[in-house]
Amino acid sequence: MTPWRETGKRGAPARVEWEARLKATDAARRAEFKRRLEGRLPDKLEASLRSYKQELAKSPPAIATRNASQNVLEVINALMPEMLGGSADLTGSNNTKTKELQPFTAEEPDGRYIYYGIREHAMAAAMNGMAVHRGVIPYGGSFLVFTDYCRPSLRLSCLMQQRVIYVMTHDSIGLGEDGPTHQPVEHLAALRAIPRLLLMRPCDAVVTAECWELALNSGDAPTVLVLTRQKLKPVRLKFEAKNLSARGAYEVAASAKKSRAVIFATVSEVGIALDAKTLLEGTKIPIRVVSVPCTELFWRQPPAYRDKILGDEEIRIGIEAAVRQGWDSFIGTDGIFIGMSGFGASAPYEDLYREFNITPEAVAKAVKKQMR
Repeated sequence: MTPWRETGKRGAPARVEWEARLKATDAARRAEFKRRLEGRLPDKLEASLRSYKQELAKSPPAIATRNASQNVLEVINALMPEMLGGSADLTGSNNTKTKELQPFTAEEPDGRYIYYGIREHAMAAAMNGMAVHRGVIPYGGSFLVFTDYCRPSLRLSCLMQQRVIYVMTHDSIGLGEDGPTHQPVEHLAALRAIPRLLLMRPCDAVVTAECWELALNSGDAPTVLVLTRQKLKPVRLKFEAKNLSARGAYEVAASAKKSRAVIFATVSEVGIALDAKTLLEGTKIPIRVVSVPCTELFWRQPPAYRDKILGDEEIRIGIEAAVRQGWDSFIGTDGIFIGMSGFGASAPYEDLYREFNITPEAVAKAVKKQMR
């Protein structure tokens, strides 16, 4: 212990000098410093995000969720000087840099954006250190398939219960022509298996804003925001003041009659589920659709809410452009799963979804077959 105590004594004069500078600062700046160091969010953030969601609801955009993420970051970063972004050499693809963020360098230590280079593990480790230090909220981007490279540090984010935000784009076979080496199929299941980790798959611009709000409010757990390269049709067409994604799963389309089937889906697959509902109801099969942005948050809900969302339909379908593992808790071992059982391929994403039978027609066919 003696070397540690001696090191502490060497730093004592610098500490006294720092405390004097802080005391001499005006009250407003001291309060702002305390807020950031304690990790509290600005009072006006919630209202600003609600207003932003209202604007989206007026004219819901059909955009990729990586673009939707950048748009909501423009709102967040303007309000929160403690946000410190970055990317592991994929800034232009992850869309993690907003207009007011300048590079952080030795010459410009006031910068709020870090170009980490091709160093996912180092990026995640550095973000853990910043989160533990307090005073900043770090977020960093890469492709979802490259979470393999940062897994040890990402796991430590969970163990240390730190608010670290991972912006992982190119989330599925929907990235298209980059091919199977870059198309994650097993990664969602692997990440959902990590305790405390909040893995969020928003299905449109509104839900992306909600997921960012949840990530910022998660003071004791890291978040992985899983975002698309391809454009998605808007799903949330009416303004909701509440953050529906906070429940982890919610009914996005009810059935007019007693439903005979229920579909659970994430991201672009929510659009597929809604189209399948239209097809099936055209043949007199009532069905409801549940959007599942975060399974971890869903299983934290009260039993009554979980039972309501899960329902009692005999026919249960899960749709996700990834492997089945983890979905049996929603659909049962004999439920229908529309997704991947192997690796992807290189082609335009529309062709890939057809090739792997992740389509409204495939859902409708599977449901009708099970009803016989």
